[in-house]
Amino acid sequence: MIKSLRLKRNGDFDKVFKNGKKVYSKSLLFIYLKEKSLKIGYSVSKKHGKAVVRNRVKRLLRAAMRENVSLIKGSYYIVILPKVSEDYSFSAFKEEIKRVLEREKI
Repeated sequence: MIKSLRLKRNGDFDKVFKNGKKVYSKSLLFIYLKEKSLKIGYSVSKKHGKAVVRNRVKRLLRAAMRENVSLIKGSYYIVILPKVSEDYSFSAFKEEIKRVLEREKI
């Protein structure tokens, strides 16, 4: 189910980065933009480490979002960026995503 919700196109990422609303949390940055359909993308920079670490962070974010996708009530393009940290945990990402979605009423 969540695979069909992926934000993939470069132009879509650019549109969200340029026009989206930013929401900061302790370990994540959410950028979202009202659109016709729900799409979720993840951006993990090279500051986080080598490819193995970046891919692990993206896997954790996708799994945490999968648990909370039912909280999203509208149609948005959402980009999630993690903040650089020593260790990344699924439970922390899951709680942060839940908190942001409930607080912002996305």
